[in-house]
Amino acid sequence: MKSKAAVRRIVEALKTLYPDAMCSLQYQKDYELLFAVRLSAQCTDARVNMVTPSLYAKFPTLEAFANAGYEEVGEAIKSCGFYNTKSKDLVECAKILLEKYGGKVPGTMEELTSLPGIGRKTANLILGDIYHQPAYVCDTHCIRITGRLGLTDGSKDPLSVEKQLRAVLPPEESSDFCHRMVLFGRDRCTARKANCDGCPLRADCDFGKAQSEKP
Repeated sequence: MKSKAAVRRIVEALKTLYPDAMCSLQYQKDYELLFAVRLSAQCTDARVNMVTPSLYAKFPTLEAFANAGYEEVGEAIKSCGFYNTKSKDLVECAKILLEKYGGKVPGTMEELTSLPGIGRKTANLILGDIYHQPAYVCDTHCIRITGRLGLTDGSKDPLSVEKQLRAVLPPEESSDFCHRMVLFGRDRCTARKANCDGCPLRADCDFGKAQSEKP
């Protein structure tokens, strides 16, 4: 396991690289973030951000979503992929938010994951960005990079990675750290190549140090 000092150095280096740790999905209302994250499954954030302005213009309220037909919503989100399933989830989720939660996005893991199409990754994002609670969003970038760093054992299972990160990351840093993992994964430590040369995390990275030791 990484020492607390090493974890702190990694956290601080990422803060220097990305002082503004923000979700790249655009939204104005809490439920819009919830819906945008659902649309982002198997789709890029950039594509979702292209779709949601017209989607929210067409369905400007939860009531509008709840009263819409699946096909109608599906047509508006078609370019996000898996639109039949996603459209049903959005409509049914809107109904539940109105009927059970008074139009509010709930603030517990259990409540969030009971919503249609909402898993732990989405729930963690909502808890971190909307409710400012400790949150561990284990997307593909976070899973890959924390494994390379040695913050986790290299597991590809999101729940296992989440549990391991909860054990090593300061809770108050968790949400922003995961946002920075996404930015770092896009900029440098990509799935195709780690790009260790000149990496500011290399001194505390298991993968980076291993590359340095190669003949």
